Amino acid sequence: MSTSNAYLTVSGIDIDVIYKDIKNLHIGVYPPFGRVRVAAPQRLDDDRVRLAVIQRLPWIKKQRKQLQEVERQSEREMVTGESHYVWGVRHRLKVIERPGRAHLEVDGERLLLYTPPGASAEKRRTILDQWYRHQLRATIPALFTKWEPILDVSVPRWSIRRMKTKWGSCNRETGHIWFNVELAKKHPDCLEYIVVHEMTHHLERNHGDRFTMLMDGFMPDWRARRDQLNDAPLAQEEWLQ
Repeated sequence: MSTSNAYLTVSGIDIDVIYKDIKNLHIGVYPPFGRVRVAAPQRLDDDRVRLAVIQRLPWIKKQRKQLQEVERQSEREMVTGESHYVWGVRHRLKVIERPGRAHLEVDGERLLLYTPPGASAEKRRTILDQWYRHQLRATIPALFTKWEPILDVSVPRWSIRRMKTKWGSCNRETGHIWFNVELAKKHPDCLEYIVVHEMTHHLERNHGDRFTMLMDGFMPDWRARRDQLNDAPLAQEEWLQ
């Protein structure tokens, strides 16, 4: 089956479009963040696909809201036996209560959380969140050093924050880029994809043909990285014995 791809934005929602040898158009909304993918017959053009998406916007927004609410319900209890992802690798959490400074260490398949006795689950989550942010702060600068001369783009400012519906965001006027703290759980290739994606927005605001052409030139495998990012587990899951 022959296919082709397009990348649209409708009401601020990014839409992946795959044109196939099929009869009917299908719209899907996928976890974890409500990624929207359209499978469309090859006889349709981008404008007709955009119209179909607009007509289904209430349903799409409802599905995205439900997924985001499920994500909030999946918060970890931060106890020994849970699993947490670090750079795409699943580690089993071991909580070690002892006096002194709270910190984390990766020990093979284990993620060791050293915490003062009696620390609440919320405090433990805060420690983990800060550790993830540190991982990103230690990794991102080298990616800018690599890609700034390739794209001929300078990033004057960047930040890390928790975002519910985006992996990254760019203010084209100021050049400020934000990264989702959840990226520290993903494979490093996924973080590099987001770095290049957001830097490319310095050159092209929208997700149109020119943006796709630029991404194809800078990072030919960006679609595979994007799919790896969106398809990998987001919420922590119980470690199977």
